[in-house]
Amino acid sequence: MSDLVPVTLLTGFLGAGKTSLLNRLMANPRLSDALVLINEFGEIGLDHDLVQGVSGEMVVMASGCLCCTIKADLVRELGVRYLERKRGAIAFGRVVIETTGLADPAPILHALMADPLLAQSYRLDGVVTVVDAVNGAASLDQQAEAAKQAAVADRIVLTKTDLADAATTAALTARLKRLNPAAPILTPADAGPDRLFDVGLYNPTTKHVDVAGWLAAEAYAHDHHHHHHDVNRHDARIVATCIVLTDPVPWDAFALWAESLAMHRGDQVLRLKAIINAVGEAGPIAVHGVQHLYHPPARLPAWPNADRTSRIVVIARDLDPAAIRQSLDDALAAGR
Repeated sequence: MSDLVPVTLLTGFLGAGKTSLLNRLMANPRLSDALVLINEFGEIGLDHDLVQGVSGEMVVMASGCLCCTIKADLVRELGVRYLERKRGAIAFGRVVIETTGLADPAPILHALMADPLLAQSYRLDGVVTVVDAVNGAASLDQQAEAAKQAAVADRIVLTKTDLADAATTAALTARLKRLNPAAPILTPADAGPDRLFDVGLYNPTTKHVDVAGWLAAEAYAHDHHHHHHDVNRHDARIVATCIVLTDPVPWDAFALWAESLAMHRGDQVLRLKAIINAVGEAGPIAVHGVQHLYHPPARLPAWPNADRTSRIVVIARDLDPAAIRQSLDDALAAGR
């Protein structure tokens, strides 16, 4: 498991500043062994000419939007590169995929999680979404892809705050927190490799679990419960539901609920994250899903702190948070 190569998806709507962020990241010696895949929309690729200081391997995929239409290209490219790595032809310890601004991130996440060959070679480390402080609100209003990019993020980087007034930046920040309360929002100055990488749900090397996001989601949901649902309906009908369970959870009942949610509402569930205190387990179980697919549950050896509550974050489109919570309560009651 420790040989799995971590993959970070760098996404964000057109003009948000993905390439600028990638430039800064790749200038860091920590990423000197990174394999960078850059996807561009159109026949003439330019972004790779703008990325400076890349000492690792860089591949440009100019076959169109990085979505289901070229998912096979991504799977093939990653497969070929991994075989070259095993043979010693190239060396890389991390993959960064920069998508075109028009990309729906879900098919890429599906490929990383569901393809049997990729699952033996790579692991999803996290999704980093870049949002433009000047145009971000309009993009969320008008572009479904922009809302999905923000909704599935593990980290959000808010750019161009020097060009936006304080009130605009504050409003957008609050909106992003409502849309995805589990994702910390960083400035470019704070968005170094230590904040963007090795921060996903489960790092098999360090046994790290991103508990900070769940704690932030719990606090934000509590503080904004009185208007959370209605305000989020404005964001392309995407709602973040945060659930905290104080009693230990019967694992089979929770797993059945999660599987049922994926089976019957998978098209609407953009992302599910959970850290579960399961009955009979000494340590937590980390769960991570995207639409119809789940990573295998990861049993961690110990809790990272004294908090033993189970925390679940479901980010979904056109699903009532009350109905999500009721379905879980019913499943757990039956399991008990």
